Amino acid sequence: MEADSDAVRHVFGVVLHHLRTEAGMSLRALAAQARYDYTRLCRAEHGEHLPATEWVQGIDTALNAGGLLKLLRSLAPADMAPAKRRTILPLAGLHTDDGDSVTLELQTPDGRTVLVKLSRRQLGELMASGLLRTVLPAGVTDPDQADRVAKVLAGENAVDSQALDYFGRLLNEHFTADKMLGPRQLIGTTLAQIRVLDRLRRTAPPDNTAPVLRLLAQYGEFAGWLHQDLGDTTAARYWSDRASQWAQATGDYATVAYLMIRKSNIALLDNDARDVIELAAGARRVPRATSPRLHALALQQEARGWALYGDATRFQRKLEDAFTLLRDHPADVDPDAPVYLHQYNLNELEEQSAGGYRACGQAATAVRILEGKIKATGEHLRRDQGHLQAKLANTVLATKEPEPERAIALGMRSVSAAHLTGSARIGEELRALDTLLAARFPTAPGRRELHEAVAALG
Repeated sequence: MEADSDAVRHVFGVVLHHLRTEAGMSLRALAAQARYDYTRLCRAEHGEHLPATEWVQGIDTALNAGGLLKLLRSLAPADMAPAKRRTILPLAGLHTDDGDSVTLELQTPDGRTVLVKLSRRQLGELMASGLLRTVLPAGVTDPDQADRVAKVLAGENAVDSQALDYFGRLLNEHFTADKMLGPRQLIGTTLAQIRVLDRLRRTAPPDNTAPVLRLLAQYGEFAGWLHQDLGDTTAARYWSDRASQWAQATGDYATVAYLMIRKSNIALLDNDARDVIELAAGARRVPRATSPRLHALALQQEARGWALYGDATRFQRKLEDAFTLLRDHPADVDPDAPVYLHQYNLNELEEQSAGGYRACGQAATAVRILEGKIKATGEHLRRDQGHLQAKLANTVLATKEPEPERAIALGMRSVSAAHLTGSARIGEELRALDTLLAARFPTAPGRRELHEAVAALG
């Protein structure tokens, strides 16, 4: 942990010096304006001292840093809860020149970019600390390796296979982190990395961009998912369309079909049963998209559409067809398939069927499925836990013997996950729960407290 503290002090000092110089202020002038001790401020610039959190606000305001210094100060391990110790620098980009300098693009919380110059030796120290994990690979721990990736980010050798492999590994890490943190924590980083990849695409020869386009398609699909989880269906469709365009440009028909399934999933949010069914069925007709797992996912999605449409028979039939495909082809997935397909299995199919069973009047079956899934989902997967609990809360009210007090307890547990992750899916389930409780169980113990907690979600 001490190495992390040293790295935070160093970065804080470098950024502080850069911002002060850019503002044309002397150390004494800054100390006076921020009402902070001059000697300690001098030591802070040299990476020997980290001002207490309560003093950093004044320094940040005096330099018009937009919250950047506050954010950097929060990275100190002593100030961070164990669950947040993977927090990293708000790095939007990195560039090198022919000499010894490296330029970091740091993103301020208010959306501005601050350019900070370091030596390659200093960059190596930051790499070793792990603070640059969002933009550079975890395995890169020395300046030469960092420079290799930096040159790619700067537009040189844009199709460097090792650097592109890194972006692929990073997407897998994002997918895992999403289950814990939700869309609010990942959307900015994901869009920044799409901008980097698109810049690489534009600087490479047009006949040599296929590897970048394949990555862009997968990042675009993930951006669509994050926007969907945030409740922005317009942006979700936009990124799904962009991803589909990039996939078509490389002849990646499996991803094109997968994106039709994703758009079918988005249509569920609008309760558009016809679009859900047509898009999912169309995905199975895409030429050369023959993966059994992909077809099973399309069938599952079509089943959900039929449940929404009110046809329980077709819902059950499509679900059984999906089950058969997954059972008979459990390991059949292309290595380059979208990330979600690699984890899609019979357990995922069962979870996704719960909403359909509820819509078809089989709430008891849905309760059993959701209870089992909650038990199997780790507590650290906050977004997933919160969503499952909110869905179960609504489902227990749909059974023949509703349990309002249990539904309220489940709802209260999922409220904190909605606040933490920004997941609109959790929020929508909670608002539906609040409305249902007000209509059917207005005097249930705890209902008013839940109503106030849900209202605070905005």
